[in-house]
Amino acid sequence: MAEVQNEHSIIGRDFEIKRMKGLLSNNESELVAVLGRRRVGKTFLIKNVYQKEMIFHITGLQDVNRSFQLDNFVAARNQFFIKGTSFAKPNNWITAFGQLKELLGKPKIKKKVLFFDEFPWLANNSNEFLKAFDNFWNGWAIDQNLIVVICGSAASWMITNIINNKGGLHNRITQQMLLQPFTLNEAERYFAAKKMDIPRHSLMQLYMVTGGIPYYLKEVQRGSTPIEAVNQMYFGKQATLKNEFDNLFKALFSNYEKHILVIRALASKWIGLTRNEIITKTKLPTGGAVTTILNELETSGFIQSLLPFGKRQRDTLYRLTDAYTLFYIHFVEQNKNIKNYWQKKYNSPEVKAWQGYAFENICLIHIDAIKQALGISGILTHESSFYKIKDNNTPGCQIDMLIERGDNAINICEIKFYDGAYILTDEAVNKLKAKRNIFQDVSKTKKQIFLTLVTANGLSESKYNMFIDRHIDSNVLFNQVNF
Repeated sequence: MAEVQNEHSIIGRDFEIKRMKGLLSNNESELVAVLGRRRVGKTFLIKNVYQKEMIFHITGLQDVNRSFQLDNFVAARNQFFIKGTSFAKPNNWITAFGQLKELLGKPKIKKKVLFFDEFPWLANNSNEFLKAFDNFWNGWAIDQNLIVVICGSAASWMITNIINNKGGLHNRITQQMLLQPFTLNEAERYFAAKKMDIPRHSLMQLYMVTGGIPYYLKEVQRGSTPIEAVNQMYFGKQATLKNEFDNLFKALFSNYEKHILVIRALASKWIGLTRNEIITKTKLPTGGAVTTILNELETSGFIQSLLPFGKRQRDTLYRLTDAYTLFYIHFVEQNKNIKNYWQKKYNSPEVKAWQGYAFENICLIHIDAIKQALGISGILTHESSFYKIKDNNTPGCQIDMLIERGDNAINICEIKFYDGAYILTDEAVNKLKAKRNIFQDVSKTKKQIFLTLVTANGLSESKYNMFIDRHIDSNVLFNQVNF
């Protein structure tokens, strides 16, 4: 995305850009925390929106000691300030921020921006850095008509140490933004801006392996089919993203090996796992550590927690919803050096099962678009799943998604991914009716129930279509949601 040069041509991010530009018009200093996972485009957004106002920018370095990080500060200082070279290298962060204050001088008439990128790496688990930054903000910058932006991929670290800071930075963040991956709408606009005409079904297949991460999407080469693009990105000696997994979690979490254990456990079961099931599979010790790991993975956008309908909190299911991670574990990890592997594998039952689950995840991510299409955007809703284990009296049952509505109704959503239009048969209708009956019997709900079918490529004409209350095809997932 390096070809984009100003905020007017950035794809998506409309809400964030409006907020960020709006901060330039007041006369108060702002401490802005921008969070989001690795490769989601945080640095790109900040540098492009504030390129005219930015007077200092430093990017933290991973896995280096304080002395090396201070060398990094000196390089940034000298890049932005001609007078910076007259200062010696600081031997601590208090001195470093003191030099920065002197170089910045008197308050600016027009608001200026300081940008501390990869803030967790700058801090490097050092109380000294955080205390020095606290002193810099509370003792000086807060009165200087500045915007100080701090940014980091380690969202959980940012929330624990900055957003929920118990010391001098407590409640000091004036603006907080969590940058999400592109939606399907934004991904479509991104490729349109690059003059790449990609059909929606093909784009959805690409979304299943990239999850809307801009850095991954830019690797799609012009003139490639989805199968060719996946081969180019993930398989063979020259594949550009085949080793991304090795760095992804290390960059985000301390003790990242435990996070990977949890991720691998969740990848083993489509429906998801409870906390106790995760502990059993990973053999991690019981206690708060597992809860912390799950919170960090969810905060960073890798997993989602869903409380199945009618279950207790301990029955909460955790699902792996990060598209890249899911795809890597199931298909890339053991086959990354096999050229054209995806072309050979694509029509296998294993791939079809994965596509069904990946499409369910896409629907969960785009639930607001589904609600808009159903005409219930303004109604309070709660999304969940439902499962019933087979017993002597009742057959087993699993419902992909329930939308429980504040208007005394529930949408039972059946989600189907097919390369062509879905054909509703007598057998399929009977299964849906059975699911509805089991759900009503188990839940004892008196709410009105709507059988809702969500398909990837539409619904073929059939005499059985009349038994479906609502049908939504994937085109609605590409709609821009109006809030």
